[in-house]
Amino acid sequence: MAEIRIVDQTMAVLIKSLDLRAQKQQVIAANIANAETPGYAARKFTFEDDLRKAIDNPEPVRRTGNAKHIPLGANGISGVQGRIVKQRDTNPLGDGNSVSLDDEMFDLAENELLFEAGSQMLKKKLSMLKYAVSDGR
Repeated sequence: MAEIRIVDQTMAVLIKSLDLRAQKQQVIAANIANAETPGYAARKFTFEDDLRKAIDNPEPVRRTGNAKHIPLGANGISGVQGRIVKQRDTNPLGDGNSVSLDDEMFDLAENELLFEAGSQMLKKKLSMLKYAVSDGR
């Protein structure tokens, strides 16, 4: 018998993307909050390339020898975690703070727009599922 799955790959990507965008929001907020802190190194949260690789090259689902065993490690889309990279201040005359408020505000606006678009797409997918379950009513 075929396995019935309610969440397809598109929904899984949207859900993971929203989770990662929420994490990116926290990193951006921390950068903005520390814009005046001497010696603070700005952080960038990146996950887009890793997510794209997971979509393009899905790993096979790991099976265990027994149904009660827990598979080790996450694979595929659910395994994407993202990376935080510190940006050091290269200006010798500065206070060591590498936060650019202009860059952070741009990243904040971009992340907000992409989060909103992803949430609207997920909402549409869920409403289509609801429509199918309710026999088109």
